[in-house]
Amino acid sequence: MKQASSPVKIRALPADSRPRERAERLGVESLGTEELLAILLRSGPRGRSVLEVAQDLLNRHGRQLSGLARATLAELRGIPGVGRVRAIELAAAFELGFRLAREEGARRRPGALDSPEKVRDLLAERAARLDQEEFWVIPLNQKHVPLCDPVAVTRGTLNQSLVHAREVFRVAIGQAAAAVIVAHNHPSGDPAPSRADFEVTRRLAEAGRVVGIEVLDHVIIGGNTAGKARYVSMRREGHLGAEGCGA
Repeated sequence: MKQASSPVKIRALPADSRPRERAERLGVESLGTEELLAILLRSGPRGRSVLEVAQDLLNRHGRQLSGLARATLAELRGIPGVGRVRAIELAAAFELGFRLAREEGARRRPGALDSPEKVRDLLAERAARLDQEEFWVIPLNQKHVPLCDPVAVTRGTLNQSLVHAREVFRVAIGQAAAAVIVAHNHPSGDPAPSRADFEVTRRLAEAGRVVGIEVLDHVIIGGNTAGKARYVSMRREGHLGAEGCGA
């Protein structure tokens, strides 16, 4: 029977392979997730490598850092080698990451999306990198300020089978939105609405009236002309009520 290999101790690794030394030499961005966790944990319990403890933490949460970041202190302490102090230190590191993400998101987000031009400007760079259609939902508060970054709910040729009202309004309800703006790109560069675009707009507007979350606009983004992406606003074109995205 093959014997289990003994855990690799950090100090047994070559100096240039140890997480702290590699971080100092190459930058923390060069390290894997397990190595970054190992730096926070500092050491493992007797007979176990700190890298093993880091692996156990990730394995317990589906190998997803997002799941680990949302673990409670009790869940973190459920891993051998993670005691009270280390659990608190890990939770504090993740909370700093959450706060940084919120700050960065707030800094990037525009004010009120009260015109289709602002919607175009928000999504033009993202749309320019795509070679297929992508459909976005932008949940808004009562002042029409985005509650989060645009959320992609489908990708591929736009049609009734791909864009479901339940996906759009699941995002809106999850963000406690007062209203939404939806948008998608036309990789061909021509933002002229198709028959499917009209039908999707109609169905979403009807669903919004049922759930009490107004669809303020459906903006279609095309290619660039004179440095600005061309677009069509379904509201401005008269397919969603009064003129003006924020009306």
